[in-house]
Amino acid sequence: MKGLTMEELTQLSTDELKAKLAELTEDQFRRRFRTATEAVEDPILFRTQRRNIARIKTLLRQRQLAG
Repeated sequence: MKGLTMEELTQLSTDELKAKLAELTEDQFRRRFRTATEAVEDPILFRTQRRNIARIKTLLRQRQLAG
């Protein structure tokens, strides 16, 4: 999973952002659950995923306040 830029995210609609947020949140849960039983393949992915989720939440909040 790569880091998403704000430019990429601003081009998405609100519904697409919500879907992406749900996808990332579920993937984050699954990844954390797997780390309890397996070795972590790339620990940097946790940070990247957490930041992507924060970026999406920031955009959704900005749109909520503007609209």
